[in-house]
Amino acid sequence: MSDSLSLRDRYLELIDKIVQATLKGQIRSKEQVYKMLVEGVSPGTGEIFERCLGDRIATTQRQTETQGDEFKQAKAVRSLRALQTIRGEWERWQEQNQATEALTRAIQQIVTAETGDRLHTFLKLTDPNRAQALTLSQLQRLAKTLQQQSAQPEATTDANAQQELQQLSQGLTQGLTSWQRLEDHLVSWIYEQGRGQLGFEGVPGQRGPWALWAKQVNSPMPQSLFQALSLEKSVVEWAASQSTNLDLSALVELVVVLRCLQQGLVNWFDKLVYDSKVGAKLSISTFLAFAVIWSQLATGIRQAAIAISQTNLGDGCSQLTLQILRTFAQRDYFPLYGGIFASFSGEYLRNALDYLDEPLRRAEGTQEKARILTLLGYSFRAQGRVEQSVAFHQQALEVAREAGDRPCEVANLNHLSRTCIAQTSYAEAINYSQRAVILSRQAGDRLGEANALANLGYSEVFQAQQLEQAEPEVYESAIDRLQQGLQLSEKLGDRQSQALCLSSLGIVQVALDQAQAAIAYLEGGIQAAQFSGDLYLQGINLAYLAEAYHRLQNPAQAIHAGCLGMYLLEQIASNTWRQTAGLLTVIRGQLGDEAFQTNLQQQRPAIISVIGVDGYDHLPTLLERYKTE
Repeated sequence: MSDSLSLRDRYLELIDKIVQATLKGQIRSKEQVYKMLVEGVSPGTGEIFERCLGDRIATTQRQTETQGDEFKQAKAVRSLRALQTIRGEWERWQEQNQATEALTRAIQQIVTAETGDRLHTFLKLTDPNRAQALTLSQLQRLAKTLQQQSAQPEATTDANAQQELQQLSQGLTQGLTSWQRLEDHLVSWIYEQGRGQLGFEGVPGQRGPWALWAKQVNSPMPQSLFQALSLEKSVVEWAASQSTNLDLSALVELVVVLRCLQQGLVNWFDKLVYDSKVGAKLSISTFLAFAVIWSQLATGIRQAAIAISQTNLGDGCSQLTLQILRTFAQRDYFPLYGGIFASFSGEYLRNALDYLDEPLRRAEGTQEKARILTLLGYSFRAQGRVEQSVAFHQQALEVAREAGDRPCEVANLNHLSRTCIAQTSYAEAINYSQRAVILSRQAGDRLGEANALANLGYSEVFQAQQLEQAEPEVYESAIDRLQQGLQLSEKLGDRQSQALCLSSLGIVQVALDQAQAAIAYLEGGIQAAQFSGDLYLQGINLAYLAEAYHRLQNPAQAIHAGCLGMYLLEQIASNTWRQTAGLLTVIRGQLGDEAFQTNLQQQRPAIISVIGVDGYDHLPTLLERYKTE
């Protein structure tokens, strides 16, 4: 007790000393105040100092309000200003001290981590979703300290541990150096393309940021990855081919470079005040693009892994995918009706769910989990993994309901409706979509209502067909709901929902043998899906467009649309590509091989303009796979 009292007296004396020195003009800068605080406050006693400072401020504040003597009141006002300066510098010291403590803890956790677990520990400590994620300046200090630790035999007797520490240090140092070379070129590619061509899309090797960044960076690993991306080569195949070069050091360098690029682009796009919709679209594209890159890197590394250390690298890439998605889920423009087509299975799926459980320890984090599960559920449905999709959406529905996230709850009812349609459970699909219509209207969720109306009309048409109800009024009522959904989505300007509504109307017209009417809807759906970046909806629209042209006996256009749809669906691992391959096989059987090849060759320029030469050359392989699998 006496020690506490003496410490309190000492801190009150320190505060008064700084105030008096300020009033006498002996202290002329905030740095002098900061230095006196650093020298005068003992570690671990900040709470006592804060109470003393708070008492002095409260007392002096009362003096400024009650003092009748003009001279004493003026002195009290000056004293209060000095005390406020002390409080400001104390807060700065606390912030810097907390950063130092965070770095010290990070170093300790990395150094003492088990061999093989240091990458996971590093990624966890640098997770941007953490309250105290390490900054770039802290990463520089971390790299230097880890280098020193690896050079000290007494720090650890484990040779593997020393090697990991050294590789972490090298990766950090090289990553920060590479980022310095790229920082000034973060958005220059946008100005070169012009405002009308913003985004990552473009002619392979000529458009987008990757080719420019590849020229600026001089480190082999990021340069090679950027070149592969600029030429639209498979990231999975690139990662597998780099298995002998991709070690802990190289991966950490990619972590620093890609994370800085992604965060820098999102920050820049979020500030596009001249067109907030364009900015949001580009931010969404950036989040999804980088999440997909890390997901594909994980797949490629695991495919080529021949050692536990390489498997750990693949796990780290999956960890980064989830970190991006969790950050993304906190943005108000997070798409509840889109997907990323990331592949998680087995142990990696369990790891993903374990990571997503982490936000549940904080009440405000439940919404993040629900939204990520929604995104993954959509992706699994697109890939044909229906049971997993249903499980994700059911879990997301429960979490969203607990979190009070009505738009997310409506979205999952809509997704479950769509999944039931895929399973031909039309009565259940109608039930989900009706619940979505009611809940969306109660919550004022117009976007959810547009999707719910589209799903309701869509499922009603197919239920009527299943029950062989040919009455025109049944179909007219259902199509009217689809039209309502389309009109609402157009009014909202949501291209993702427009794509769904147009696609639904087009597919319904195909089902009703109204091929000519279907074409206009499907072509509109393709344009809307391209704008929103939804490859699944693009592929589905193209697949049914091919069916419509086939029914109109227009084989050239059927082959064109079918090849594009088949390729895009296969690229995102959607089993639906086989349906389109089957149609193309039927067309080839009707035309004969020679006539089919002639038509395909005539469509070559149009096909290449969308999927490139490599995509075109891959088409015969897909058709052969369909025949043999």
